[in-house]
Amino acid sequence: MTNSVDRLSAGPARAIRLLQLPASRSKCFFLLLLSIFFTYAGIDHLVSPDFYVSIMPPWIPAHLELVYLSGVFEVMGGVGVLIPRFRALAGAGLVALLVAVYPANLYMAFNPELFPDIPVAALYVRLALQFVAFYWAYSVTRPDPLPAD
Repeated sequence: MTNSVDRLSAGPARAIRLLQLPASRSKCFFLLLLSIFFTYAGIDHLVSPDFYVSIMPPWIPAHLELVYLSGVFEVMGGVGVLIPRFRALAGAGLVALLVAVYPANLYMAFNPELFPDIPVAALYVRLALQFVAFYWAYSVTRPDPLPAD
């Protein structure tokens, strides 16, 4: 009986070791939240692309294709941040993706009449929150500093 209990309790500890999650509980929480956020957003781009197509500036070509591509990259980044070997690269990729989609946020903010269901204040708050998202994706995917000897 003790062996099965030990194995059960060792399961989560082993998973945490394999994922090489950050030592800080808050960093670990925000890393997992980042993964969930981008994986969900990416899936949403793939299954409900119409909204995302509607917010793209007219000067950008291939709206639907780019929405699908960004959805795939969001899912890859969301999953990638959980894989230790790819964590930093996935974080950098998510930052690059956030930069790439920023024109859509600007387009919405500068053309609020095209989005009457969204309060104008929310469109501008979204612009600012994008910078929070840059920091979030970058900071939680950096390796923990090595302990001092």
